[in-house]
Amino acid sequence: MDKHTVLVTGGAGFIGSHACVELLQAGFGVVVVDNLSNSKLESLKRVEQITGKALQFYQADIRDKAALNEIFAKESIATVIHFAGLKAVGESCQQPLNYYDNNVYGALVLLEAMTEANVKQLVFSSSATVYQPSATGQYSEGLPLGAINPYGRSKVMIEDILRDVSAVDAIKPTGTPWKIALLRYFNPIGAHESGMMGEDPNGIPNNLMPYVLQVAIGKLEQLSVFGNDYPTPDGTGIRDYIHVVDLVKGHIKAIETIESDTFKAGGCNAYNLGTGKGYSVLDIVNTFEKVTGRKVNYKFAPKRAGDLAESFANSELAAKELNWTADKNLDDMIVDAWNWQLKNPQGYVN
Repeated sequence: MDKHTVLVTGGAGFIGSHACVELLQAGFGVVVVDNLSNSKLESLKRVEQITGKALQFYQADIRDKAALNEIFAKESIATVIHFAGLKAVGESCQQPLNYYDNNVYGALVLLEAMTEANVKQLVFSSSATVYQPSATGQYSEGLPLGAINPYGRSKVMIEDILRDVSAVDAIKPTGTPWKIALLRYFNPIGAHESGMMGEDPNGIPNNLMPYVLQVAIGKLEQLSVFGNDYPTPDGTGIRDYIHVVDLVKGHIKAIETIESDTFKAGGCNAYNLGTGKGYSVLDIVNTFEKVTGRKVNYKFAPKRAGDLAESFANSELAAKELNWTADKNLDDMIVDAWNWQLKNPQGYVN
């Protein structure tokens, strides 16, 4: 017996496709909308192969209101997980208008379509980049927001919009109330343990792990390590890396939480999803070499504007309210990511 149906925007992407696997395996119906601008349809075929279950796919842009209206009219959707959006910090500094258009305007159109369809349960893919830089490097949900790049600011704007939208229901419920979970991710890496699904960036990767993988397999010559004089034990930047499967399990927990009677009508709650442990760039390189036996050539390069020395999560609130904690360790993340790269050296090729 299927649970209700979830609309997954950006469901063909790295995190979205892994979420589709977990949703189908948990008994949810899944409808995906994705414009395939930074993802491939092959990922959804792999989702169906892994789970032995079908999903419904619509190729559409979330800024296309007519397309969204049609999808909500056709499908009996109860909850939306909103992943769709542009996500590269550096690119956002070069193309801020593009980021605000895709991310903020896209969210507005989606919210309008949800309102008209009376679908008021939402899990939003936010980011640790929403926080003001913290002196300690550790981030908990009560810290002030203050993103330092357009990507992060687009996430802050959407969070503000969602808080405003839900506040109307919290003060004076009118019909179905909004129930919203804002999930602030730290650094998702890893891949599905089957090796059939993983991160497949277009062109030169923006993120550390796919770059390491492509150097190790010989697609790229050398890893640039940006900055080696940060106030950290080895001078390189420290981040909280989380296995993508742990991360998407947090979304299932978020759906269960917002559907429960304990989650208040008009609620809009933020949760950090991270392991609570930081690893430096050189920790990642050294652990990768130890686990895989492959050498990673690297060179030090100047720091990038806007990069923090250290960032890791306090995820106690997610443990308490969502009943979620990360299970997988750094070795697991690297083993699964390398397994994906070895089995798919060119990424998703049809």
